Amino acid sequence: MPIHPVALPSPAPSATNGASDLSIVVPVLDEAAHLVSRLQALAPLRQRGAEVIVVDGGSQDATPEVAKAWADAVLRAPRGRAAQMNAGAEVARRRVLLFLHADTTLPPQADQAIAQAMAAGARWGRFDVRIEGRHPLLPMVAALMNLRSRWSGLATGDQALFVERCLFRAAGGFAALPLMEDLDLSRRLRRIAPPACLREQVQTAGRRWDRYGLWRTIWLMWRLRAAWALGADPAELARRYGYRPRAGAAVAVLADAPVDAGAVRAQRALLRHAIATVRAAAIGPLTLWCAPDETHRHFQAWRRMHGVVLQPQTGSDRGQRMAAAVQHHFAARAAPLILLGPEDPALTPEHLQAVADALQSHGAALWSADDGSSVLLGLRAPVPGMFEGVAWGTRAGAQLVRERLHTAGVSLWEGPLKQGASAPADRTPRWSDSGQSG
Repeated sequence: MPIHPVALPSPAPSATNGASDLSIVVPVLDEAAHLVSRLQALAPLRQRGAEVIVVDGGSQDATPEVAKAWADAVLRAPRGRAAQMNAGAEVARRRVLLFLHADTTLPPQADQAIAQAMAAGARWGRFDVRIEGRHPLLPMVAALMNLRSRWSGLATGDQALFVERCLFRAAGGFAALPLMEDLDLSRRLRRIAPPACLREQVQTAGRRWDRYGLWRTIWLMWRLRAAWALGADPAELARRYGYRPRAGAAVAVLADAPVDAGAVRAQRALLRHAIATVRAAAIGPLTLWCAPDETHRHFQAWRRMHGVVLQPQTGSDRGQRMAAAVQHHFAARAAPLILLGPEDPALTPEHLQAVADALQSHGAALWSADDGSSVLLGLRAPVPGMFEGVAWGTRAGAQLVRERLHTAGVSLWEGPLKQGASAPADRTPRWSDSGQSG
């Protein structure tokens, strides 16, 4: 299986000599029975230069093995379309991203239609949709979906949303939502540029329409969309839709501004890796806690170009800063919180998802490296005094955390030891105090 997406890839050259400049990202889950025909339909586009990236969300069947023969890359990511599509986007090398559901088929000249739209000035868009199913009114339903999309400027995943890769990143990618992630992204994109509503049709399977009935499905979809527009909790909407959401958690990344010219490149690369990993996991909102404060141009670039939320770190040592981040989070929301530094290049979305899952049944979660340093720390609620006097980045510090959690009566889940990454001399060891004050 190819590598997990863990860092923003270097921009690849655009396709030349008329080749397609398109990366097609296909999120899949237990699709082995139908996937070959869907991917075979993309073969002509691959021959013209498009790349196909299949992102598996933990299939129990042979989906990843089936996909290998028909894709340029097959990745693994935490289950959920938002997480899987973000993961595929992180490794995409073409200028334009196209997000294609596994039960949707593109028109034969989709790449050329997109190229023409982009040449005319479009920055993102979608196709008209045709629903394949038994009910005779499904063509009318599809026509109304297309008309509504033109009127609202919003696109659904069934319409094969496409977007410039740089614009997708600037908009922040797909939010960590279990449902409506497509509408949420298109709502953000339309604030920047209007969509290109292509009349070429994609064909999507009407499995839900056939299974639950036309009118029942229409009524459910309209109720869910209306509730979403009025601000309803997407997790609750997903449950009503029949989807079992993955466990979620907010993530706080504590990072120091580069101060040593020799360390700037390494620190920037590590922070890119950490942020890309959090976004690929798509388990909840990300906050970047900045030391000495958020005004450094290194941090401001993340806010300006990628929409990352910034907060200044406060406190004279790492423990005080972590305590301040925990207090700030739980004063505003009740969701679990995961804390991490940006110093672990082996961190994957699966690590974050495992900690979020553990926090559903435990009060705390700790993932340590084999050198004793803490890599991830998750909490369901603040633990008074837990961060005081802890020697972060040492085996003794991790043991003190365990003891304090035990004394406070907090149940602790621990992940298997992660292999400690070798630390270059020009960067701070993970979770250690840098000497900067807040």
